[in-house]
Amino acid sequence: MGIDPGKRIPTILIVDDDSRNLKLLEAVLTTEGYRTISASSGKEGRILAREEHPDILLLDVMMPGESGFDTCKLLKEDPHVSDIPVIFISALHDVQSKVAGLGMGAVDYITKPFERLEVLARVRLHLQLRFAYTAMIEMQAAKLRQLHEAQQEILVRPSDLPEANFHISYAPAMEAGGDFYDVFPIGNGIYGYFVADVSGHDLGASYITSAVKALISQNATPMNTPVETMKIMNGVLTAIMPDSKYLTACYAHLNRIQQGMTVVSAGHPPVVYLKANGQVECLEGKGDVLGAFQTVVFEPVYRKVSRGDRFFLYTDGLVEGFGEEKKSRTEGTKNLVDACVESRGRSVAEAVSQIMDRLFPSKSSLMDDLVLMGIEV
Repeated sequence: MGIDPGKRIPTILIVDDDSRNLKLLEAVLTTEGYRTISASSGKEGRILAREEHPDILLLDVMMPGESGFDTCKLLKEDPHVSDIPVIFISALHDVQSKVAGLGMGAVDYITKPFERLEVLARVRLHLQLRFAYTAMIEMQAAKLRQLHEAQQEILVRPSDLPEANFHISYAPAMEAGGDFYDVFPIGNGIYGYFVADVSGHDLGASYITSAVKALISQNATPMNTPVETMKIMNGVLTAIMPDSKYLTACYAHLNRIQQGMTVVSAGHPPVVYLKANGQVECLEGKGDVLGAFQTVVFEPVYRKVSRGDRFFLYTDGLVEGFGEEKKSRTEGTKNLVDACVESRGRSVAEAVSQIMDRLFPSKSSLMDDLVLMGIEV
């Protein structure tokens, strides 16, 4: 459950086994207009966090049984409360303890004995950051809801962006396909390539693809890293997608000037990287699907690239198959890699066509959408 950015009285949960500290922090915060709730143990604090979903949690470190570090770790592992900012307040003032606390996902660390003004300043700062981020997510979500009745925007064609040097094969299984792709300029010599697969193949999936197109264009900017772009998109998608919907996606960020490719995967099949010298590699970055969880983690994959290198992005229908054509993803990926290698020596447009013809000689009875995008450096 998310934070309401219009909430007038921010709620702060204080967790400390020392009743004197609890009362002192309560007094400091309530006199400034905040609502406080308190717990004397980490376990009790975690229960209150789930029930109340406070805006910020002030957490002591040195507590009997479950330490504050333990409590923070358990909170960050719980998707219902992992987004709550945690500020440690502790008598441990050594650098190692501070680094450990921040490394667990806390946003700040205040040492005891604390100063009233310092506590208020840091609480105010993190509330402002939290509400600003939430307001941004809600604003983008509101804009995207207006697209519900709009037609899906026309998919970009290679001729629209010749500098991006890509080719695409897109074969929807139904009129309202759930697979989607986009290619867009980000900066001078920098291009983004995006392929996604929305769960289901109905009008709801078609609506989501329209929203995703608008969303990726809003957030794939020089100011955001590829991981930041995906996290912002996920924040909006969790606000607008039905519980039964989610999408896997792959975002490839190619800087043709610096000759570097960053790949971020959200539960998507690996990218086939075919080097100009014939070597091949599957880039399988780990990452959570989009639209299902408020907190997601992505591990980007980066490669220095050379002129003539190629990348192939695709959706899972290309490597899995259904019915009598069903195969394991491992087998399907091997077939795709072999087809990519055999396409060397042809233009990227010819290569994409050859790969699709080899893997799917007949597309008359597709059971899933097919997207294959070829990119040449």
